[in-house]
Amino acid sequence: MFENYKNIFVLVEVDEEGKARNVGLELLTPAKEMADAISEELIALVVGGKVEQAVEAVKKHGVSKIITVQGEQYQEYNTEVYTNAICQIAEQYQPNAMLIGATNQGRDLGPRIAARLRTGLTADCTELSMDAEKREVTWTRPAFGGNLMANIICPENRPQLGTVRPGVFKKVEVEPTGDIEVIEKTIDFPQEKIRTRVVEWVDGDGSEFVDLEGAQIIVSGGRGLGEAKNFQLIQDLAEALGGTVGSSRAAVDAGWITHSHQVGQSGKTVGPKVYIAIGISGAIQHLAGMSSSDTIIAINSDPDAPIFGVADYGIVGDLKEILPSLTKQINDKKSN
Repeated sequence: MFENYKNIFVLVEVDEEGKARNVGLELLTPAKEMADAISEELIALVVGGKVEQAVEAVKKHGVSKIITVQGEQYQEYNTEVYTNAICQIAEQYQPNAMLIGATNQGRDLGPRIAARLRTGLTADCTELSMDAEKREVTWTRPAFGGNLMANIICPENRPQLGTVRPGVFKKVEVEPTGDIEVIEKTIDFPQEKIRTRVVEWVDGDGSEFVDLEGAQIIVSGGRGLGEAKNFQLIQDLAEALGGTVGSSRAAVDAGWITHSHQVGQSGKTVGPKVYIAIGISGAIQHLAGMSSSDTIIAINSDPDAPIFGVADYGIVGDLKEILPSLTKQINDKKSN
């Protein structure tokens, strides 16, 4: 039925400096597995003002080809301009499936592409699999407030589209087997047809930028901290470890810390080397955002807290006694 639709495409976002954003490189890992399962190619689509650095990074992640669209009008993200370019590429190459990062940009772009191509879109996926016989992607995402996981398919339309949360998959470098073809496309969009433009950037809550998705060590605090001032204990430990401060939704809702630090279903999905959960019970919504961490350490006064079910190491006790002692030992070891 869809014999003309072939290959797995991954949209790789590019930042202002022309570097590939982490989420695009992460998505090349599951996309490569799915493409291999159906003996098709993995193709990266790179769109931005300047893409040379991004292209070099993408070459290390198992792609068969790279298609680029670049130019001054792609320097700043614009829904109309990007949608036009990506849909033209999709109509020409007819991919079987396309993966997009569930970033602010991807969440805006995905529905527009789906509507233009008259296909379905599964948003905020946390797991992917391929039915090799049907060449059909199963997109898995949290549903009903994270209380269950839904498996969604798109059997009647192509391409199959989905946005995937950052931090769910790991970047895996693959040694290129030969020269990787880079196809450069020039796609113009008349300035007079652009109906929106960026006039000014305004910081919504005045909080600083927090790079949870790129952090290697995250120290997170939850309701178990008791009050806002105890987040200083989290900050001290994070500084000692060279890590980033995270939080549960409960701490954000209590007004103890800004949303930019939130990890979980309604926050950021992360996959650091070390995740330390302090005073966090381990609700399924929080676990959905950090369970792919390499090593999880939990500190909680409740020995029956669900967080211990996913933790590699657990400490039961009073965090106000444990954290200062732990931070002091780390700082003492660093100074020796």
